[in-house]
Amino acid sequence: MPREKRLQPGSPWVELSTTAADWKAADPALLDTMLGQLHLIRAFEEAVLELAGAGLVHGPAHSSIGQEGGAVGSIVGLRSSDGVNGSHRGHHQFLAKALAHVAPEGLDPTALVTPAVQEVLQKTLAEILGLAQGYCRGRGGSMHLQWHEAGALGTNAIVGGGVPLGAGNAWAQRHAWAEKQAGSASASDGGSDLTVSYFGDGAVNIGSVLESMNLAAAWKLPFCFFIENNLYAVSTHVSEVTAEPRLSARALGFDIPAWRVDGMDPLAVHLAMEQASERMRAGDGPAVIEVEVYRYFHQNGPYPGSAFGYRSKEEEQSWRDRDPLLRMARELTALGRIDDDGLAAVRSQAQEAVRLAVDALTEPDPDGKPGVKRIRPELWPDPGFVDVGIRGDLSEIADADTLEQADYTGGTSKGKFVDAVAAVMDRRMGEDDRIVVLGEDIHRLKGGTNGATKGLSEKYPGRVLGTPISENAFAGLGGGIALDGRYRPVVEFMYPDFMWVAADQVFNQIGKARHMFGGDNPVPLVLRTKIAMGSGYGSQHLMDPAGIFATSPGWRIMAASTPFDYVGLMNAALAIDDPVLMIEHVDLYAESGEIPDDLDHQIPFGTAAVRRSGSDVTVISYLSMVGESAKAIEQTGIDAELIDLRFLDRASLDWDTVGESIKKTNAVLIVEQGAQGTSYGAWLADEIQRRYFDWLDQPVQRVTGSEASPSISKVLERAAIAKADDVVVGLERVRAAFGKGA
Repeated sequence: MPREKRLQPGSPWVELSTTAADWKAADPALLDTMLGQLHLIRAFEEAVLELAGAGLVHGPAHSSIGQEGGAVGSIVGLRSSDGVNGSHRGHHQFLAKALAHVAPEGLDPTALVTPAVQEVLQKTLAEILGLAQGYCRGRGGSMHLQWHEAGALGTNAIVGGGVPLGAGNAWAQRHAWAEKQAGSASASDGGSDLTVSYFGDGAVNIGSVLESMNLAAAWKLPFCFFIENNLYAVSTHVSEVTAEPRLSARALGFDIPAWRVDGMDPLAVHLAMEQASERMRAGDGPAVIEVEVYRYFHQNGPYPGSAFGYRSKEEEQSWRDRDPLLRMARELTALGRIDDDGLAAVRSQAQEAVRLAVDALTEPDPDGKPGVKRIRPELWPDPGFVDVGIRGDLSEIADADTLEQADYTGGTSKGKFVDAVAAVMDRRMGEDDRIVVLGEDIHRLKGGTNGATKGLSEKYPGRVLGTPISENAFAGLGGGIALDGRYRPVVEFMYPDFMWVAADQVFNQIGKARHMFGGDNPVPLVLRTKIAMGSGYGSQHLMDPAGIFATSPGWRIMAASTPFDYVGLMNAALAIDDPVLMIEHVDLYAESGEIPDDLDHQIPFGTAAVRRSGSDVTVISYLSMVGESAKAIEQTGIDAELIDLRFLDRASLDWDTVGESIKKTNAVLIVEQGAQGTSYGAWLADEIQRRYFDWLDQPVQRVTGSEASPSISKVLERAAIAKADDVVVGLERVRAAFGKGA
């Protein structure tokens, strides 16, 4: 018989509940504040459901009625500088954080509503209704509530999508705290700020959540994974989708301590958060808190779940009997702190405050229909605001030192393209301690898999972060760091195809964040990746991501074909406040070129480079295909004008240079290496034909790879990608269309 030894988890897992002694020992001001917040949130949510029933909420109304105890109990003790983010059902979390921010001394149940509290209620309701005075100017609505000054980082409509972002915020908090400690003789500063990310039972099974648990534990981030277990993901009961319905058990696999609490008891939640916060602020790593709560209504709208047949009325009533407002009322009455009249007064004040907010945003129906309201027309956002804030205005680089290689008079050295990548990153990290670099293996192998981070981990300890193989987690963590505003993350994807693993964070989160939350918040993040076509890595490693990013809002795209340009482009990318995709190519890494001794210049933003002047056809390309195009032009003898785009996204592309060339040549050949399906040229051809149709004497021609992704076979890979001889065929096609022979 083999010997067996029962193993124990590395961290504790406890169930916490309160006793009468806990209630008696609690700070009266704390209890008063929790009572006031609970009633304000409940009255607010009731009004939202009423407005939704009247058709005045455009989109979903995910009510948090029944779940208020978890949010209030966990947030009431936090600092304004602590961060919280949440899920699509996040009104209660947002309101609890905002109310705590505007009333740092707490709420007085006898005078519950101050002007600041009234403003919070009205601005939050305005946002849910999609009005200009909302916190996100009406763009966020019910599911994207953000108020950075209050530490409300943003609720999130993607299940589990906000968790990696919260981890990034926690990284920034811990790093800032460590810097403060290093610069001070005293460490008695109250510890690190922390971040709490709220999500439900459905998100517990999402990969990005579990990836973030692993990463937060490995890096000891001050991050609380707060699970609101309301038993149902829409209509699917938790027991149907997991063998362990005690969801805080997820923590044990990552050596994270966990608390399981009755979320209908706000004081129990508060005490659990106190214990967890002590650990997090001290630098001991993350915590998991699971609160058992219940949403009284369906996933969306003013009807109970029983109306849809997936819950019984008896079950719903059993939870209503445990209502957190009733629990607070019973306990405070038992303590002699309030009576029935006092409770009625608190309820009345909350309802009146919400009524005033509703009245400020709505008006009676102009046709005089009794009891019918409409949104006040003057409060809607201006339709012209629709695209404002997709990206920044670049004012941050208005005075930048810009330079083209032809105008550079300083010293240069001959070096490989990849040496320029490492050199400019070294220079920027030395000059700007906000820059942090993260990705897989970048801290090992003498500069990662290609040498792009050579020497950086030794020179900048704590700022070059080798990550787990968890693209969703570390991409989102980078996004959270960027949104914090104190740091500038550079995230490396080893290969572009891996972006699909992190597609939610790349496109739904990072790319949309500025616009979605109102248009003001910077997102200073650089995402580096390399195209490796021709290297034999096959279908899942070799794509060109330019076409996908060009059709996704929010991203700027840069691509250099020379070492000199790379230095200038990366300097620009690290100076602007928008997310930037920096695409590189392995074919260029080993090529030699001039690397400037002065590593501080920027390429003039939004300018293309004319690599060859000509009059027969405008050839437009980027990265390694610029060189391949030059070879083809030489081979055919066609007098082509060759444009190296450098800036590829819609807002940054040099339309002036492209347009002037087209008006001269009256023909266009777009050259790229990758597959037809994800083609950058497809988007660009459409744009060119709409902008310059009157100057085109033939359709825009294109050179691309084949429909298939490149294969492992050397022969099939070559057949799938474009090279110089394919460009020759494209040029001859243009010549033939003009009726000229080769």
